[in-house]
Amino acid sequence: MAMGGLIPMRTDPMLTLNQWLSPAYPVGAFAYSHGLERLVERGLKDVRPWLEDVLTHGSGTSDALFLAAAYHAETPEQTDAMCRAFAPSKERLMELELQGAAFCEVTASAFNLPLEKLTYPVAIGWAAALQGIPLPLTLQIYLQAFVSNLVGAGQRLLPLGQREAQGIIAALAPLISRIAQEVESGDLSTLSGTAFLADIAAMQHEVQHSRIFRT
Repeated sequence: MAMGGLIPMRTDPMLTLNQWLSPAYPVGAFAYSHGLERLVERGLKDVRPWLEDVLTHGSGTSDALFLAAAYHAETPEQTDAMCRAFAPSKERLMELELQGAAFCEVTASAFNLPLEKLTYPVAIGWAAALQGIPLPLTLQIYLQAFVSNLVGAGQRLLPLGQREAQGIIAALAPLISRIAQEVESGDLSTLSGTAFLADIAAMQHEVQHSRIFRT
């Protein structure tokens, strides 16, 4: 699947995914709260129910579905266009685009892959396919990183200690595995999103006066 004469580097799939989805990978994931900052300002105290809703009914599932669709695609452009169109707000689109652009730039250089300006989940799915990394593993590690990033945002916004934060991530592992299995086909005809309060919070964050996160 390599294009333009590029020969992808082959490394251990787990090592590659752990690098791509590590907090140290320069995609700026730490800068985005996914609308959580707005909800905390409005009184949210417990991040776990919100995370479960976002994973099950919102962008956790939909982004993972776009990742799987990109993995199965002959080329990523159509899936990428749908991912952009499905973004429910300006801030969510910015989150998808900026993280995706950063991922493509770094991964194209470090792993010699043909990646350019794709949305974040599409970029990861396409890169995993180019590298021959198993899709089930990619989906599980992607969703775990998604949860970990948002729990990290919760730690900066709420009185949420390290033990409690890690307990939330561990407790959501079965849900992560279930969603990864459900979206593995990459069938975009099943695409839906009903996490309306989370989407509205992301929209309201655009005009929030005082904030530490970009979304």
